[in-house]
Order: sequence, then structure tokens, then C-alpha cells
Amino acid sequence: MYTPPPIAPERLPALLAAMPKAELHIHIEGSLEPEMIFALARRNGVDLAYDSVEALRRAYAFTDLQSFLDIYYAGASVLLHEQDFYDMARAYLARAAMQAIAHAEIFFDPQTHTARGVAMDTVVRGLHRACVDAQAQLGISSSLILCFLRHLSEEDAFATLEQATPLLEHIIGVGLDSSELGHPPEKFARVFARCRKLGLRLVAHAGEEGPPAYIWSALDVLKVERIDHGVQALHDAALMQRLARERIALTVCPLSNHKLRVFQDLSQHNLKQLLDAGLVATVNSDDPAYFGGYVNDNFTQVFAAVPQLTAQDAWQLAHNSFAASFAPEAQRRAWQDRLAESFETFARV
Repeated sequence: MYTPPPIAPERLPALLAAMPKAELHIHIEGSLEPEMIFALARRNGVDLAYDSVEALRRAYAFTDLQSFLDIYYAGASVLLHEQDFYDMARAYLARAAMQAIAHAEIFFDPQTHTARGVAMDTVVRGLHRACVDAQAQLGISSSLILCFLRHLSEEDAFATLEQATPLLEHIIGVGLDSSELGHPPEKFARVFARCRKLGLRLVAHAGEEGPPAYIWSALDVLKVERIDHGVQALHDAALMQRLARERIALTVCPLSNHKLRVFQDLSQHNLKQLLDAGLVATVNSDDPAYFGGYVNDNFTQVFAAVPQLTAQDAWQLAHNSFAASFAPEAQRRAWQDRLAESFETFARV
């Protein structure tokens, strides 16, 4: 294993910001900043329940996942046209490029939009065009992962997949998000089996608010390759051993976990314990406009709150993010080489 050069503790925040990394758990609708929500509302003639950016931002006081989702879906109501989806994704990718993110695998929730009469084609083409332009203009790589809303039925998920089928050249995989409790992964066993046959990569939210059993089901029933969140795995020793043995990545989102009270205080976060147990943990932003920070904010705040996290852990988290991505192996290795070079360069300066 690569051993990073010594880094003085006071320089760690700068290293966290500068090191190349991948983001594997970003809901693009959750990157809609209040300012853009109001701008799109004006452009599209959408009435909002809040009279100002400040009033909307004050409403970001969540007590659990459902209270967040209520505002999240209201914010998404301003997205109506292909250009809206383009502008949203392009804004996120510009921020990501500035935070040394080399690659992003972007979740999107088409059912949130098709239920309002927005065509699947409108959603996907706007997002894809932003990804193409960001690659050419900013040098950031990205791909799209379609997420099914787990509070809806599997039949609805099948209908969504059918609508997306003509556009699968622009979609690398599928995921499962929204309200976890009461909606176990096995509810979507048949649609995930269909997606697997189509050659799509598979991920699912599990073990955020839900129990470790949901992680087992995501692995054994849905056959997913990555677990989104997964922090509840620490409560099941056999599951921890399996995740480490099979190198199943967890896309952990520290600020989200704190904001939604999975951990009452960020200092209680179990990221260090997951790493020490040999799990392929990564750091991500989830819904950064709502949870108070993008990837670098998640890194710097959790490292500040959990002083046991070291430069070695920083390297491991970034290395894991590239290893767990769905990019071609040669590209993953190239990013990992860049990561090591960044540590060596940082140590010499």
C-alpha cells in the first residue's frame, strides 16, 4: 500500500481541498442552490411557497430524511425544460472542477420530473449535454446514474426504465433512493434484475436510516456493486467482514448524515472506524445545496470533527473513490497515479 509522505496537521485542510478525487454520491437535483431555484422559477413562471432566497434557506431545518425530501421535491418543481437541467448540472460540474473532482457519477431522479409532465428525453438530454460540455471545457469526467424512487411502486420503476431505454447510451447505471424506512431493497428485485440484463451498473441507498438488513438485501437480492451511505453496517460484524472481503464500496456522506441526524454530532461519525475495518469508504456530498457543503466541505469538516483521521486516511478515501468508480480501469489507475503525485508535490512545497 502507498504510504503518503508526512503532512503537518495544520496543512491537512489544504491537502484535502487540493487532492484529486471522484464524487460517487451526488443527487443533481440536490445541487440546486436557492439562488438558482428562484432564477429558474422566474424564467419558467413557477410560483414558490417562499418569498425570498433567505426564506427558502431558513427552511432547511430538517429533522429526518422525509422532512428533507419534502423541500427537495418542491425545489425540483422549477425544472421544466432541457436548458434548466443543463444549467443545473453545468453549475454543479463547475463547482466540482474547482474542488479537484476529476470524475463525478451523477444521480438523477426522473420520476420527480415525469410525474409533472416533463419528458424523460428533456431530463436526460439536458444533463448529458452538460456532462459533455464540462468534459470539453473544464476537463472533468462525468456519467449519469438513473435512480428509482423507492417510495413509489416497482411498476412505476419499470415504466421509468421503459421511458429511459431509448436513452441508455447516456446512462451508465441505476440506483435506488428516496425514503428508506418501510421500503426495503427487495421491493425492486425484478426491475434491478432487468437492469442487470441490460448491462447497467447497479447501486442502491441502504443503511443510512435503514438497518443493516437493507444492506444485505441490496447485495443479495438487487446484486448491487456499491452501497450508497451504508453507515449502519458498523452494527453488524458479519456484514462488515463481508464488505471488506468483497471490496464493496460505501459512498458515505458525512454532512448529510449529520444534517439528517443519523449522527447527532459530526464528531460521532464512524468514517474512521469504517476505514480502520478495511472497508472501501469514500466521501461525497449527497445533496450539497441542502446539507451545507460540497465534497471539500465534507472532507474538511469531518476531518476537523474526527481528529483521528489522518493524511493516510485522506489518501485512502480519494484512492477508494477512483477504485470504486465505473470508469475504465486504465482511467482509474491514471487518476490514482495523479493522486499519489499530488501528495508528493504537496509534501515538497
